[in-house]
Amino acid sequence: MTTESTALASPSSASLVGTPVVPGLAYGPALLARTEVSPAAIEAYGARAGDLGEEEALAAYEEAAAAVAAGFTGRAEKTSGHTAEVMTASAGLASDRGLRNAVRKNLRSGETLPAALGAAVEQFVGLFTQAGGLMAERVTDLRDIEKRTLARLVGEPEPGAPSPTEPSVLLAEDLSPADTAGLDPSLVVALVTEKGGPTSHTAIIARQLGIPCVVGTEGAMSLAAGTPLLVDGTSGAVTPDPDADEARRRVAADAEQREALATWEGPGRLSDGLRIKLLANVADGESAAKAATGPVEGVGLFRTELCFLNRAEEPTVEEQTDIYTRVLEAFSADQGGERYVVVRTLDAGSDKPVAYATLPGEENPALGVRGLRLAKGNPGLMSRQLDGIAAAAERTGTPTWVMAPMVATVAEAEEFAAAVHGRGLKAGVMVEVPSAALLAHRMLEVVDFLSIGTNDLTQYAMAADRMASDLAHLTDPWQPAVLQLIAITAEAGIQAGKPVGVCGEAAADPLLACALVGMGITSLSMAPAAVRAVGARLASVSATDCEEAAEAALAASDPAAGRAAVLQVLEGR
Repeated sequence: MTTESTALASPSSASLVGTPVVPGLAYGPALLARTEVSPAAIEAYGARAGDLGEEEALAAYEEAAAAVAAGFTGRAEKTSGHTAEVMTASAGLASDRGLRNAVRKNLRSGETLPAALGAAVEQFVGLFTQAGGLMAERVTDLRDIEKRTLARLVGEPEPGAPSPTEPSVLLAEDLSPADTAGLDPSLVVALVTEKGGPTSHTAIIARQLGIPCVVGTEGAMSLAAGTPLLVDGTSGAVTPDPDADEARRRVAADAEQREALATWEGPGRLSDGLRIKLLANVADGESAAKAATGPVEGVGLFRTELCFLNRAEEPTVEEQTDIYTRVLEAFSADQGGERYVVVRTLDAGSDKPVAYATLPGEENPALGVRGLRLAKGNPGLMSRQLDGIAAAAERTGTPTWVMAPMVATVAEAEEFAAAVHGRGLKAGVMVEVPSAALLAHRMLEVVDFLSIGTNDLTQYAMAADRMASDLAHLTDPWQPAVLQLIAITAEAGIQAGKPVGVCGEAAADPLLACALVGMGITSLSMAPAAVRAVGARLASVSATDCEEAAEAALAASDPAAGRAAVLQVLEGR
């Protein structure tokens, strides 16, 4: 299948260009998201709220915040996986006691309730921004919560994505997780945002929904509502007022090819027979059971921390065993095939605070005590989790691999591997820190496999916040420096004769997948919705094609040049 060949074309001079994150073509009228509360309504409410006492005003805030939190919780209950995770995290942030206390403090200073809320949010925005890294991702969520709470106070509907009456292209400065999660893919045919990067919540959820998506598109909100747009989710081009007949022809051809992808049933294999394992990223038993019905050979990333975001106290070993069992049993031998599950130990910290594990008050959580580093000060946290994983593996009989996040040194890898091997399981580490990529050959002397988390590896390698829209071009996994680190890691795997996989969002890009395989990557783990497109693309190319694609990507000067070079190699063969 050659979806990218139809989609990718040089942007015209009239096109806006952003960072492509979900491939595909779409054509439709522009629909602008309402992201603000009416200033007149805020002013009128502020005048009325001036007569409220502190306790009355605080009670009004608590009622509005509780309603916003309940809305997030309701959405979380209707979804699963990453979408449910971000909804649950937003619900927690909306009802956060620290935010409430800041509002109370501002009310005591004589501010009206809208002003008190705004000042409290700005206080936390400053803290999150200063922390940088993954923590800064929460700034978008926090501002969304402020607007939703304010809307509840003044009596307006919560702002967010409008409900289209016809298939449309949704434009927004940025989209909150709640907005993105509630989209109907039959009516919202593409997403275009001015802010955000390729690893933002918007991009991740758009991949799950299969909606063509372009982020970091400067000038998108200057387009008039109703303007016909052709969105190319592979090149990043957003073209206003294209030739209607030509646009419809290209979209129809793309749709036909994407429909053909839906018939691919695996297993992952190149045209010359080389096997590539295609795996699923899951968050819990429900998402694992759903993924198991698709053409995957197991789980390449079980994000265990997502099971515990709402836990104030650490679950017992027995409780953890039950939770892990629900994921592992979906891929047991009883369910057919020889599939396995890669379990990631707690990646708590930064933007994923787990109350019983995360250290409070860190100045820069993204570069602080997160992931494996938590075990240094609390070794029992790791040992109890490994006991639960081992018990679940024994209970289900599912081949179980265990990997640690945020590993930076060989000594860390060796200590972790000893603990895992002592429980009879395969041990690996995540390659997210550049030092782990540079030392991959030595890491593989002590572990059984490596798994590259391209989201964090890109952020740390490029020193660029994943949520900074001005830096979206740097947080693109096609960046040559990032690809060089991946190639170094893959080559280490080849030399050691051990598997090296990719479990970051880069694995879901069908075009990049070919280049990754050409570098020596042996497995790709992604959102289940992306598996068929990646599998069908790989089935159309040979090992030699992939090697040439890898060389072209590594030699490119920037991400756009890399995409174009790889496509030229694969379509010109």
